[in-house]
Amino acid sequence: MAAKTAALRDVPPEGLELVKSFEGCPDGDPSTVNLDPYLDPVGIWTIGWGHAIADGAGRWLRGPAAAVQARALYPGGITRDQAETLLRADLLDACRDVQRLVTGPLSDAQFGALVSFTFNLGAPALARSKLLACLNAGDAAGAADQFLVWDKARVDGVLQALPGLTRRRRAERALFRGQDWRAASRSPR
Repeated sequence: MAAKTAALRDVPPEGLELVKSFEGCPDGDPSTVNLDPYLDPVGIWTIGWGHAIADGAGRWLRGPAAAVQARALYPGGITRDQAETLLRADLLDACRDVQRLVTGPLSDAQFGALVSFTFNLGAPALARSKLLACLNAGDAAGAADQFLVWDKARVDGVLQALPGLTRRRRAERALFRGQDWRAASRSPR
């Protein structure tokens, strides 16, 4: 008898709103009508709500030198509706990864928080994290606290805490715990 495959779970509305609030939808060229590519805080060319732009070989375009290439991939930019479509497609990958890696049941809030985390950091980060180890061992409280560890990024070769990541991890932790993620992202602790 073949094993039954679980249906792909979509990101819950609160998780989608959390992602949108932290990714933002900046415009790399406000003088044009549509949304244009921009450099994210770690130097990856991005468009819409956090859609990393890759070259034909699947490598992310990085740094100012890749500006022409990034803009050539999106001539004329994209509309907000197209940005929403890209985000939802990207989030489906994160949803699939969370479902594959987590061994137990998750509430919508927990699933949304993990999808945001995975969308931002990638499935390999979740896979090797103590957050996942705690969660799969049945320690949801320990897993929640592990969100706060992941607030650093390499900027100009130096690993440093970024205020935006610190706020995002607080929000994800709050959502994971079923709390008000908006208030948590504004709080100093």
